[in-house]
Amino acid sequence: MNPSITTIEDLRRIARRRVPRMFYDYCDSGSWTESTYRANESDFGRIQFRQRVAVDMTDRSLATTMVGQPVAMPLALAPTGMTGMQHADGEILAARAAEAAGVPFTLSTMSICSIEDVAGAVSKPFWFQLYFMRDRSFNDKLIDRAAAAGCSALVLTLDLQILGQRHKDIRNGLSAPPRLTPSTTIDLLTKPRWCWGMMRTKRRTFRNIVGHVEGVQDTRSITAWTSQQFDPRLDWDDVARIRDRWKGPLILKGILDVEDAVRAVGTGAEALIVSNHGGRQLDGAPSSIAVLPEIADAVGSRIEVLMDGGVRSGQDVLKAVALGAKGVFIGRPFLYGLGAGGEAGVTRCLDIIRKELDMTMALCGHRNILDIDRTILRRSDNAATAL
Repeated sequence: MNPSITTIEDLRRIARRRVPRMFYDYCDSGSWTESTYRANESDFGRIQFRQRVAVDMTDRSLATTMVGQPVAMPLALAPTGMTGMQHADGEILAARAAEAAGVPFTLSTMSICSIEDVAGAVSKPFWFQLYFMRDRSFNDKLIDRAAAAGCSALVLTLDLQILGQRHKDIRNGLSAPPRLTPSTTIDLLTKPRWCWGMMRTKRRTFRNIVGHVEGVQDTRSITAWTSQQFDPRLDWDDVARIRDRWKGPLILKGILDVEDAVRAVGTGAEALIVSNHGGRQLDGAPSSIAVLPEIADAVGSRIEVLMDGGVRSGQDVLKAVALGAKGVFIGRPFLYGLGAGGEAGVTRCLDIIRKELDMTMALCGHRNILDIDRTILRRSDNAATAL
């Protein structure tokens, strides 16, 4: 890609030009007033580093582990729905870029490429994210398919029992593939690169579902099925049943409160993700980084604490690690890269974050990511109030 692309914001601007409006908006928006969506990002900007000088900055290392898996830096690609609508075969391309970068890729239940599609395209295990559906047999089959594909961790999302109102998605008539209305047709005509890619792939709908649920085979039937399937009855007993069925590491996503974090520890899960679903569920909830310190303090010695939400740079990754996260997940940054340039765009995203993380760690006086704690931050005696 163009060497002048040096920030995640550069990738975002390119993606906005190249990706059809409904799919760009799906990526780059939140629920209701989007206050939590904005806070996720802006609250990172209120945290300051302590610059240190006259220290040895040679032989630096970002290597660590996430959920027992060696990673080149404390970062994973988050599960994002309809990734394959940002760019043709998007999940496959992102998984390849993550594998080459030495970080985990997480496939969403609501992906365009199926579990089997991705498994056939990469050589190392990836992670799978599960939405809890009313159809219990479908849940079980998804878990079994993930195990058969060699997925090395299961991410169970807990904060989507009902769907937060996302005004842009409603106005755009979001669907995969897009319905050809006059407005969407006009928009698609301005995105020839995207259209050409979609014409060359057979992966244009939710392939984890189509062909695996009786009667679900086109846009209308899958929309009807999914609108009824997210189960509002999900409770901790259901989490326990999934824990029993899945034999590998279990990660619980969507924890935003200390009481829920304590309950998560009791399930026997290996990790939790401090997350507000990228500001796409409960608008008015706190940012992920705002609650990370209190959750890490409460349960970090008993369960691995990860986080997502608002990460737009390697500096944000370092701030999260300093405040108690073992690692972070990124969603929008890699989607911007994917929309901007396919696999090469995701690779550029990861390169940008790695470079920013490495340089910032050095300028804070450290050479090893494993040594990072709150002492690299100003007002580290009370990091939560710094927000």
